Amino acid sequence: MFIFFYLCIMRILAFKTLKEFWEKPEYADSEKSLRAWFQDAKNSAWKDSNEMKQQYKTASVIGDGRVVFNIKGNSYRLVVAIDYEFQVIFIRFIGTHKQYDKINAKTV
Repeated sequence: MFIFFYLCIMRILAFKTLKEFWEKPEYADSEKSLRAWFQDAKNSAWKDSNEMKQQYKTASVIGDGRVVFNIKGNSYRLVVAIDYEFQVIFIRFIGTHKQYDKINAKTV
């Protein structure tokens, strides 16, 4: 008798957005923190926002699956949409606090 274990991991769309951000000279200091967030999130299998908040206590859940993460000691804001059922994270925005203040995180 064989027992199969299925390991759920998050799929993150699109890594390219994060990479393009940190490749800009003015945001190069975000690379290490964004890579760390990416690896942590990718290896997670959150069932809901409560589980996510256990790992990221400073994250802000803003509704409709939208979450705002503080990156690099709160230097940057990362807005994502998380579909917990299908284990997918959609990158919606990455920027400074000043840039974040100019967007609507619920619709970006």
